Amino acid sequence: MPERLQRKAAHSVNDRALADFKVGVDNVIFSVDTAQNRLLVLLVMRQEDPFLGQWSFPGTLVRRGESLEDAAYRILAEKIRARNLYLEQLYTFGGPDRDPRESMDSYAIRYLSVSYFALVRFAEAELIADGVSGIAWYPLDQVPQLAFDHNEVLEYGHRRLRNKLEYSPVAFEVLPELFTLSDLYQLYTTVLGENFSDYSNFRSRLLKMGFLSDTGVKASRGAGRPASLYRFDAEAFAPLKDKPLVFI
Repeated sequence: MPERLQRKAAHSVNDRALADFKVGVDNVIFSVDTAQNRLLVLLVMRQEDPFLGQWSFPGTLVRRGESLEDAAYRILAEKIRARNLYLEQLYTFGGPDRDPRESMDSYAIRYLSVSYFALVRFAEAELIADGVSGIAWYPLDQVPQLAFDHNEVLEYGHRRLRNKLEYSPVAFEVLPELFTLSDLYQLYTTVLGENFSDYSNFRSRLLKMGFLSDTGVKASRGAGRPASLYRFDAEAFAPLKDKPLVFI
């Protein structure tokens, strides 16, 4: 067989070879700083190659016998302490060459990243800096160029957060137990932008749904009229759980 055909045949066989994979998890951890109306994301500085000294999401390779979700919670527990936390799987990123180690590895191992989306209460979240020289909350509009494909992961995660706010009660995961409707509206405007809805329509729509309980307690803040404190009623929301809702 001519040498050119031999090379072509060998290349064809290699193309059909099954890839070897290592699987990691990366956590996109959001929080809302309501005091300064900022949407934040947690970043850590990488302490090793590739991308030494560059910001990225908290991540880890999955260990033997460990589930993806357990790995996600493990890396969360190493970076942040939070009593109230919402976590769900976001997406799997596995494009060729997304990780420079693929071209360095003589066995051509592929690196998959199963990303998770998390939402925590900013006031209660405590960052853990043990053994890490860089860990910080970044406002979304100030995030630098990140390692790997993490800017793409962030864009995907931000879209998921916006969708969750519009179609689920995830906002109540990060609000205190008692809150004013103004507190709730402020959280929505911080994530979705000030033009998503006017306050009057927002208030009217949510109260009609029947899962916000007026506690009868008023909160005085500043010179304005005292505002009613509400509580999210999970039992009242239960019949609506599997129905398509638009919260705004």
